[in-house]
Amino acid sequence: MATQTVPAEIVDLKKHPTLDVLVDVLEQYLAPADRDLVLSAYEFAEEKHEGHLRRSGHPYIEHPLAAAVTCAELQLDVPALQAALLHDVMEDCGVTRSQLVTEFGVDVAKLVDGATKLSALQLPRVTGTIDREAQAENLRKMFVAMADDVRVVIVKLADRLHNMRTLDAMRPDKQIQISRETMEIYAPLAARLGIWQIRAQLEDLAFKYLEPEEYRRISELVASRRQTRERYLGQIRVQLENALEAAGLSAQVRGRVKHLYSIHQKIRKYSAQGKSFDDIYDLLALRVLTGSTTDCYAVLGVVHGLWRPLPGEFDDYIASPRPSGYQSLHTTAFWSPSHAVEVQIRTHDMDREAEYGVAVHWAYKENRHNAMNDRERMSWLRQLVEWQGELSGADDFLETLRSDVFQDQVFVHTPKGEILALRTGATPLDFAFRIHTDVGYQCVGAKVNGRLARLSTPLENGDVVEIVTSRTARGPSRDWLNPALGYVTTQHARTKIRQWFNRQARTENIARGRDELERELRRLSLKLPNVETEVMEATRAKSMEDALATIGAGDVTAHAVALKVASAGEEEVEAAPVIEVVEPPSAPGADAVQVLGGSNMLTRLAPCCSPQTGEAITGFITRSRGVTIHRSECPNILSVGEDDRVVPVRWNTFRGLTEARLRVTGWDRVGLARDVAGICADENVNMVSFVTGEPDHGAVTLTFTVEANGLRQLQLVMSKLDGVHGVMSVEREY
Repeated sequence: MATQTVPAEIVDLKKHPTLDVLVDVLEQYLAPADRDLVLSAYEFAEEKHEGHLRRSGHPYIEHPLAAAVTCAELQLDVPALQAALLHDVMEDCGVTRSQLVTEFGVDVAKLVDGATKLSALQLPRVTGTIDREAQAENLRKMFVAMADDVRVVIVKLADRLHNMRTLDAMRPDKQIQISRETMEIYAPLAARLGIWQIRAQLEDLAFKYLEPEEYRRISELVASRRQTRERYLGQIRVQLENALEAAGLSAQVRGRVKHLYSIHQKIRKYSAQGKSFDDIYDLLALRVLTGSTTDCYAVLGVVHGLWRPLPGEFDDYIASPRPSGYQSLHTTAFWSPSHAVEVQIRTHDMDREAEYGVAVHWAYKENRHNAMNDRERMSWLRQLVEWQGELSGADDFLETLRSDVFQDQVFVHTPKGEILALRTGATPLDFAFRIHTDVGYQCVGAKVNGRLARLSTPLENGDVVEIVTSRTARGPSRDWLNPALGYVTTQHARTKIRQWFNRQARTENIARGRDELERELRRLSLKLPNVETEVMEATRAKSMEDALATIGAGDVTAHAVALKVASAGEEEVEAAPVIEVVEPPSAPGADAVQVLGGSNMLTRLAPCCSPQTGEAITGFITRSRGVTIHRSECPNILSVGEDDRVVPVRWNTFRGLTEARLRVTGWDRVGLARDVAGICADENVNMVSFVTGEPDHGAVTLTFTVEANGLRQLQLVMSKLDGVHGVMSVEREY
């Protein structure tokens, strides 16, 4: 009888590593005596974890062993490797810090203790929801620990990487929770530390659980084109190698493919532009490693001479390194009429820095004093540790993390040449608050690249920013908190501005809030006493005073509250039965109005109040002219009282042009009229007429007629005009 051969089970050594795997990596860079020190830590951990199993049923020792392998692949020093092997013995095995000091020394004990304190970082849950205060406190602890010794967090990242590799043993809800935490905190943290190989793996693993269908689809897309991709990479690598050899340049050319999550992000970006997977240019990538910085630029010249560069796709991170220390030249070029490739050019040292990030400076026998810049590299971390003591609560801290620390960044320079990293879209005002809180409070202007610039100007890579301050400045403007005006984009700046206003007296805030809200409501033809309930609902306040204080403190803008109140009114009107639908004209005329509860009625706009699209209106049935449409606040319609001929009406569902006459009063300065006209042009609002009055005691009045696409756009324009330097008031005449 024939014997059936049972194939041996294939073991995934990433999930279930053996000691041999660790030894193989250690032999690549550690001396024998140092390898023995690491192995002694393994023996200690193996003894303490004996009999312990992971949720998957595998021996627990596999987990610290996997963390140590990851740290060894980063070529970390001996204490870090020992700490990786021992990182759970204090928490799970009852080992004390003094025992670790005796066995392995103070440095290792300190690292293990730090890792133990971070072990509870998984987001706590209270009644099924994330406890944000506990989450924020745990994150604060992690960043303080990282500022003390970054190796603690590198060990934590290695720990998280193996947990993600073995996540299939967890319940589905835990898989989602841990993956979201990984995507929001750990992967961006690895990127911030410049450890790209860990970042890519964490993103792909989290992506697998957060969007399983999309992960499977992209995996299949990439796999289906594998042969074609490898053929293309081989062709273009040979082309470039031949061109470099002809130019007399010695360089190593590697081909690579982007990881799945980065491909997913590109597909999402390109899909918004109507493009498909096949249209994505830079899924293929080449990396060229040279012997010197000079050779990097020489290689760039060869690449651009060989292939046509794609405009707008060149970045020089050698001249302007990222705060993590990352240096490289990036360009994208067409190697055929319809195919492009991303090319990264860097020295061998830069490549090691790019792959291992801050871990390079804790590498075995690395001269830590030559680190460029460990101080500069970790400046963002020290800044965050300082901020966390100033932020008012968990929401502020978590939002600062997500919006200011882990977002895409732009790198700008101070006049002294220092590099600051801000989130993409940051403005000179964000820059001012990043320099110092008082610089932000005293900011009255800015220069970008030597030229005066608006405080709301989005900054770009390489900009040199200078802040103009005044000691007589009265503090922040409330307009700085208006998102429609775009003065600040970072949570840090918004928090500082709100704190300034919160320090003002409550009575002042209530009075200021009332003035601001009444002004905004007047523009919408509304009166505050008539909409107090709606205002409290819009601000979620228990009393009218609380609502006004909230507005006055800058926690919410009067503009936003007024729009919510107006929208609530529109919803009530929408609920009424529509009897007649009129074809929309090209501009707001009488037939732009629907009569509710009637049919076949002629309508006309009352000349006494000239109602405009979007304003509250009321109809009055006349004896010979059908229904006359008045503003609801018109004295003529109010004097009628409860007459049976008063009928409900509303604007048609289309939005015609709203014509309004505005009066702007401001200090008579050079460029005021230009700035006012510029606001209208920026918002695509047509100016029909423009009259400048005679200056009176240093003030001047500009009167002009505009055509806006409805009341909302008109309101936005008036708010922006209010923020123009030197403008004292903006009023609507009709």
